[in-house]
Amino acid sequence: MYIAVVDGQGGGIGRVIINRVRSEFGNAVDILAIGTNSQATAVMLRAGANEGATGENALICNINEVALILGPLSIILPNSMKGELTPKMAKRVVASKARKILLPIHQNNIDLVGIHSEPLPHMVEALVMQMKQYIDDGGRE
Repeated sequence: MYIAVVDGQGGGIGRVIINRVRSEFGNAVDILAIGTNSQATAVMLRAGANEGATGENALICNINEVALILGPLSIILPNSMKGELTPKMAKRVVASKARKILLPIHQNNIDLVGIHSEPLPHMVEALVMQMKQYIDDGGRE
C-alpha cells in the first residue's frame, strides 16, 4: 500500500508517525514523506520513508497517488503551520480520494469538542489502529 505522511515545520510529528507505521507494517507499506519544507522532509526520510517530496507543488502532484494520507489536523487547515501549509495544499488534501487519518493536534483558535488531549504516542497508536482497520476492511470505509 502506498501512503503519504504530510508534515511541516520540524517534521517531528511525521517522524513519530513513520516510526510507528514502519514498526507495525514493515515494508508492507511504501511511505511518501511530503514536507512543507526541506527540513521536515529530511527528518521523515531519516525516520524510514521510502521517498520524499517538498513543498506545495510536490504535494499537489503526488497526493492523488496514495491510498492513505496521515498527518496532523493542520494539513487540512489553510495557512496552518505558521503559514507553511498553503490554502492550495489544504484544498488538495481535502479533495483527495485517499482516506485521511489525522491527529487532533491543538490549533490556535480552533477547539475540537469531544476530543480529549492525549500524549502524541497515544494518538499515533490510535492512528495505527485506524490504519489497520482500513487495511483489514480492504481499503473501504
